[in-house]
Amino acid sequence: MYNLVFWLIIAFVVLEFVAERWVSKLNASWFGKPIPEILSGVFDTEKYTKQQAYSLTNYRFGVLVASFSVLISLVALALGLYGWLDDFLRQWLSQEVWLCLAFFGVIMVVNAIIDLPFDYYKTFVIEERFGFNKATKGVFFADQVKNMLLSAVMGGVLLGVITAVYVALPTYFWLLAWLVVSAFSLFMTMFYSEWIVPLFNKQTPLESGELRDAIEAFAQKAGFELTNIYVIDGSKRSTKANAYFSGLGGKKRIVLYDTLIKELTTQEIVAVLAHEIGHYKHKHTRTMITVSLLSNLMMFALLGFFVASPQLSVAMGGSVPSFHLGIMAFGILYSPISTLLGLAINALSRRNEYQADAFAASYGLGDDLISALKKLSSTSLANLQPHPAFVFMHYSHPTLLQRLLAITSSKA
Repeated sequence: MYNLVFWLIIAFVVLEFVAERWVSKLNASWFGKPIPEILSGVFDTEKYTKQQAYSLTNYRFGVLVASFSVLISLVALALGLYGWLDDFLRQWLSQEVWLCLAFFGVIMVVNAIIDLPFDYYKTFVIEERFGFNKATKGVFFADQVKNMLLSAVMGGVLLGVITAVYVALPTYFWLLAWLVVSAFSLFMTMFYSEWIVPLFNKQTPLESGELRDAIEAFAQKAGFELTNIYVIDGSKRSTKANAYFSGLGGKKRIVLYDTLIKELTTQEIVAVLAHEIGHYKHKHTRTMITVSLLSNLMMFALLGFFVASPQLSVAMGGSVPSFHLGIMAFGILYSPISTLLGLAINALSRRNEYQADAFAASYGLGDDLISALKKLSSTSLANLQPHPAFVFMHYSHPTLLQRLLAITSSKA
């Protein structure tokens, strides 16, 4: 069990934890930094104090959750619990597909049980204390059950197909598995808002009136065909506001949180949507989908090469070579590559955000967009001064300061 692969797995788990804690600590060291003049007005003194307390509370909670998680992982690896589970299930199941589904099903249930107290505390203590939570306990537990069932059904079908492909065509497994996952991803991109979101939230078409007229007028001006504009009851769970595009082609739609409509003026909402239309005009969605598909192709190519290695199963405590143990081991060993790809994708995403902001500003909506971004940062108690290393590691968007400076510069 304690082979070279095992020690590499342990090293990667520990190094990832240490690196993440170091970057988070750097970020926390910047709490309380003076706010630049351009950000003045986002928070008054009382709200700034509240924001600092919120950031510090989340930092400490994050340390606790991450430390507990890595401890559980190291104990499970050191004791060979994954191998023990594999051996136990083999007493009852011999068919590889059902064995794989049962293995990951048990792990999913155990993880859900472990995560539940932390999710509950985050929602009903931290988010409640700072005025964000609007979810009832009934909504919270219903969400947990729905998420579990969705993961079991959708994840189970996808995993079952991938495992069946591996058993039937191991030589071409990596390519066929990539095609299956790619098709599933594109399907979800098209139909997520239409089929999945309604399981959790109510979406209603935006009523005729000033806001819809303003949105449609801008869309026409920008040459963007838009008919599907929906309002989602985000206030059912939180006071935080958001808006997003989803779907492709004829399935594309704009979704506005009811909290966004409550917080922003009509022109500010138009500016936010102009930013989203900018993503479409610059073909950012297609670019990011392509990047995701290509990165997945590389991952599956490497998985196909290594997954059958008995050393992976042995490192996880297995007594016989196992597809699912190989997947788990590979997932950990692949983490450094995944991290590097994530950094590159985040950098690309930040560039896209600048371009979308510039698109909105080019239609004379720069001031409205700045005002909207400030309000959204204020209502969410966003950290206005994150450490550059933390931004580099985790941010898919530029900081508020960076965005305001870029928008102001584009207007000059």
